[in-house]
Amino acid sequence: MSFDINQIRADFPNLRQEVHGKPLVYLDNAATTHKPQAVIDAVSRFYGEYNANVHRALYQHAAEATEAYEAVRDKVANLINAGDRRSIVFTGGTTESINLVAYAWARKNLGPGDEILVTEMEHHSNLVPWQLVARDTGATLRCIPIKTDGTLDLDDSDKYFTSRTKLVAFTHQSNVFGTINPAKEIIELAHAVGAVTVVDAAQSVPHLPVDVTDLDCDFLAFSGHKMLGPTGVGVLYGKPELLESMSPFFGGGEMIQTVTMEKSTWNELPWKFEAGTPKIAQVIGLGAAIDYLNEIGYEAIGEYEKKLTDYTLERLAAVEGMSIHGQAAKRGPVISFNLADVHPHDLAQFLDMEGVAIRAGHHCAQPIMQRLGVPATSRASMYIYNTSEEIDRLVQSIENTRRFMTGN
Repeated sequence: MSFDINQIRADFPNLRQEVHGKPLVYLDNAATTHKPQAVIDAVSRFYGEYNANVHRALYQHAAEATEAYEAVRDKVANLINAGDRRSIVFTGGTTESINLVAYAWARKNLGPGDEILVTEMEHHSNLVPWQLVARDTGATLRCIPIKTDGTLDLDDSDKYFTSRTKLVAFTHQSNVFGTINPAKEIIELAHAVGAVTVVDAAQSVPHLPVDVTDLDCDFLAFSGHKMLGPTGVGVLYGKPELLESMSPFFGGGEMIQTVTMEKSTWNELPWKFEAGTPKIAQVIGLGAAIDYLNEIGYEAIGEYEKKLTDYTLERLAAVEGMSIHGQAAKRGPVISFNLADVHPHDLAQFLDMEGVAIRAGHHCAQPIMQRLGVPATSRASMYIYNTSEEIDRLVQSIENTRRFMTGN
């Protein structure tokens, strides 16, 4: 598939809707993305044609379901260049993946005197679990601050990466600023002091090539629903030797090898961490989403999104009273902003009446709001099906709101 925006938009039934009598302009893709018909069909086909539980039965539909489910593990491994399919664990999403590491690795390996290093731009999903780990283990939580341009302050890295640093958890791409952090550099700094790394890739895997072998990260997490797949499914990548050393996060069926009334032994990787009936339909839908993105190609996606992001930044900057947060040179298609004298929630409601969907709030990143000195921001986030014409509608709707709210 070449990058034909009209063909791509035709693949998404949700984009054909009207909201309040206006064609929908959906600009909340950092929260969740719409699904192409190919993903919807894949999920429907599973339920309608070969619905069965996986790994447990010998009849035909069960074998088909197992084959389809496990084939997606290989697709994910290829997508992020994981050398071993055993390193791919299916979870409920990025949040569950990070919590799995927090409970199954961190609580076993951290204690008083150890330090957990995060950044000031983390989503709550990559901050709260580490706060809980620090509370429960006696470890200390430390933070790399952000600069005024929305990038990390790594100028004096020796202040943060020390012999006490045992775990470094950071976002690959900010869900507020769009900043693409220097993941490989951070991982090298962490490994130089013997720390384990956890990468929140929820915002990066949907938009750019992510190579876990090149990064040499220890753990990496992302979600299906932010990359055209279903909700309720995510991935944890972990180096096999680390996963082998960890105890299960959930107990139940499938994750066991043997069970007696006195004790149990665990299944092999990755099934040790996939207790109970897995997210079969969702995983199959994720596989269809990966196929769709690969057919377009990440290079084409990146080129298109950069042009659209540059255009959006240019158009928004021309709006009177506009403050745009984050000016990183390397950034994804996420833009947070404030309009003078207009609360973000009011702006979002006015834009909704124009059929334009944006996000308003703290974006599960309250420390960033505190750093910016604002209670909330507005956020427009783009994906492969958005157009410059939609950005024009966004800007015109903002202008209409500004004039209505300020009287000029």
